[in-house]
Amino acid sequence: MEYRKLGTSGLYISEIAYGNWVTHGEQIDQAAATECVKQALELGITTFDTADAYAGTRAEEALGVALKGTRRESVEIFTKAYFPTGDGRNDRGLSRKHVMESINSSLRRLRTDYVDLYQAHRYDYETPLEETMQAFADIVRAGKAHYIGVSEWTADEIRSGVALARDLGVQLISNQPQYSMLWRVIEPEIVPLSEELGIGQICWSPLAQGVLTGKYTPGTAAPEGSRFRGDNGELKNDHRFLSEDILIRVQKLKPLAEEIGLSMAAFAVAWVLQNPNVSAAIVGASRPEQLVDNVRAAGVKLDQEMLLRIDDILGPVIERDPGKVESFKDRP
Repeated sequence: MEYRKLGTSGLYISEIAYGNWVTHGEQIDQAAATECVKQALELGITTFDTADAYAGTRAEEALGVALKGTRRESVEIFTKAYFPTGDGRNDRGLSRKHVMESINSSLRRLRTDYVDLYQAHRYDYETPLEETMQAFADIVRAGKAHYIGVSEWTADEIRSGVALARDLGVQLISNQPQYSMLWRVIEPEIVPLSEELGIGQICWSPLAQGVLTGKYTPGTAAPEGSRFRGDNGELKNDHRFLSEDILIRVQKLKPLAEEIGLSMAAFAVAWVLQNPNVSAAIVGASRPEQLVDNVRAAGVKLDQEMLLRIDDILGPVIERDPGKVESFKDRP
């Protein structure tokens, strides 16, 4: 494992982070979650990412149990707030009420006195940014979080958030975007801005929801238990990464991965880590051996020729439109 600074802060994190979205509390039980976390620690992963809304709060609980007995100072625990955690009108968003209540609930579920990074899971268009940032600053001053970050904010939103954080004397040091060989919408605007402001990317879905593992092929049934397997066993075709063109092109990446001795999954993670603004790539796992494979991406250097060959293969299916950052501005 190798370690990188999170933005220009002094915080080191493992360049491969373990995330428990759609696994802990949903796909796997507590025993399996604990085994995966144990394997992550043995592999040198020290950074663990979760959120209060994952699996209806069960993911945080599972991570807290799995890390029991681990020296707290030896790991970095990240969580987030924004999405609903209950049925009440204030059980969502980034109002002061919800943020302050959410951090306390997260700490209780995670069995810790503080998190290393507390993140705004999306931008809240119904709450003044000043209110949100003041609440986050108070959380840092109370010792309940060391740093703050955001997830899927636009470039303008990040700039405004950083300015307010600085006025309040706290460090906004990270952004958590979707980023992969297929989804590069952060490159035109967010990465240059982040480099300017000292923000690091903690990237989710480096495998494009599993598509970059190569396990989905056009015209064949989806693997048993896979995310995009329909009730009839056939491959779902309603996801942006499941077009026939994308699946055919992804299969052509296999010889490139084999050239450098990596699985398709590790190859995809290694690609994300080539971006110098990326502090970590988040991987999930339902089995410990998946982590063993993914960690082989650590420290891998892809030369410029290899990067160009990847681009030549994927070509027009690469999404680069900065307007497709997963903002919820237009949602009711």
